[in-house]
Amino acid sequence: MKIVGVTSCPSGVAHTYMAAEALILAGQNHGVEVLIETQGGAGVENKLKSKDIEDAVCVILTNDISIKGEERFKGKKVIRMGVSEIIKKADAIVLKVKNTFK
Repeated sequence: MKIVGVTSCPSGVAHTYMAAEALILAGQNHGVEVLIETQGGAGVENKLKSKDIEDAVCVILTNDISIKGEERFKGKKVIRMGVSEIIKKADAIVLKVKNTFK
């Protein structure tokens, strides 16, 4: 099972990367592959590949600011949350996705 996502915050620094790390660690804890693209102060990093998006059961997007290239996720199940909420609830989010898309 694969989940992809994009994290970004208004300042594009710490919270962007904290949210990405939280989701990736939650994926490791639950045996789910999680690939996260960050859109921060350093620009776009770890850009998601079309194949990874296609293979993903869902997409997690931050909604603190607009995401560049959001049209890539058309037709996919999308979860939108604030960066702070993702950081706090990453484990629960990944577990819920895993149980929903078994």
